[in-house]
This record gives sequence, structure tokens and C-alpha cells, in this order.
Amino acid sequence: MGKRFALGYLLFLTGVMITALVYGFAVGDFWKDGKELMENPWGIVSLFDVYVGFFFFIGWVWYRECCPGIKLLLSLAILLGGNAVCGLYAIVALVKSKGNSSNFFLGEKYHSQKDFH
Repeated sequence: MGKRFALGYLLFLTGVMITALVYGFAVGDFWKDGKELMENPWGIVSLFDVYVGFFFFIGWVWYRECCPGIKLLLSLAILLGGNAVCGLYAIVALVKSKGNSSNFFLGEKYHSQKDFH
């Protein structure tokens, strides 16, 4: 997968997520709808699915980032902002990696590993 395709893919999905969030906050009632969601077993399963996914992504962020403050800030942002924040993080990581997949996945660890080889 080329960098241009990956960037387009991430931009599209992040845009979809941000659009869905804007729609939900504009049209829905977060507290009323959330209460109904928590009364539905599949609503609970969906929330577990979403938050386990967030923690998978947070694991990548913690592996990739070196600064504890950045790790904590990004973790909080992901837990509050969801996949829109994940998408923005992945877009920034891809752009900063200049298309190098090892740099994209490893971040600063990629540079420190290069020093040892």
C-alpha cells in the first residue's frame, strides 16, 4: 500500500468519523441516548468493543511514543475523542514517517533502533 493511498484512506475514514460525531452531537441527546444504549445488551457490547479498540490503539501509541506526558495526553484524548483522535494521530504519524512503514509503526523507536544496527 502506497503512502498516497494510505493517507487518502486515513483522511476518508477520519472525515467519516468526525462527520458522524458532529451529526450525533447536533441531532442526538448524549445523556438520553446514552442511557438507552446502556439498557440494551448489544449497546453494552458495542461500547466494550469500541473501548477495547481504543485500548488496542493506545497500546500502539504507548509503544510508539517516548514522552510519558505525550502518552498520557494522547490516551486521554483517545478515550474522550474516540476514533476521530485515533485517525488524526495516524494521519500525523503517516505524514511524519515520510512513507517509511517502520518509522510509521515504531516512531522514535525506529530512529533509536537504527543507531544500534
